[in-house]
Formats: sequence, structure tokens, C-alpha cells
Amino acid sequence: MSITLTERAAERVKIFIQKRGKGVGVRLGVRTTGCSGLAYVLEFIDSVDAHDTVFEDHGVKVAVDAKSLVYLNGTQLDFAREGLKEGFKFNNPNEKNTCGCGESFQV
Repeated sequence: MSITLTERAAERVKIFIQKRGKGVGVRLGVRTTGCSGLAYVLEFIDSVDAHDTVFEDHGVKVAVDAKSLVYLNGTQLDFAREGLKEGFKFNNPNEKNTCGCGESFQV
């Protein structure tokens, strides 16, 4: 089981944590929603829960709950700029299909 971050994503997480003034990393997860069934969730965390699986890449901790890890195993979190848009991007090898709006996916 693994979750990784690109250097760009790790640097961006560090910048956000510094601006917040606190934090230990991010929590990645999935929730049921949208056309295709699942959507990604990313939140900054101040502590790690005892039941989380924790990965560390480029000095950033990534916490994932057991339910989400099944869907996120092997995912790489990136930070990308595309035109005027910028944001975190999930490169998930488990995705089989995404909806037309790009907000949800299926495995």
C-alpha cells in the first residue's frame, strides 16, 4: 500500500501549512457523490488519528482512513497549473471511469 506526492504537491502543502500557522500534513479520502460514485477529499490536518494509515513523502505526512485506502492505494498527489486553474490532482491507477465534469470517478 502506498500514497505518494510529487515534489510540487509537497511544496504546496508545506506552503499552505506555513500560511495556516499549524498542521502536520494532509488527509486524503473519498466520499460517495457525483455521477460516477466517488469524489476525492483533501483536508489539512493538525494531528493524525490512531486509525489512520500514514505515509510520508518529501517531508509531508499523508493520512488515509482504511475505507479510503482501498480506493486510493497507489495514488500520487500532484499540484498542477492548467491555464488559469491550479490545484491538487489525484493520479489514481485504480480509476476506471470519470464523469464528464471531472468531479467524480469509479473504480
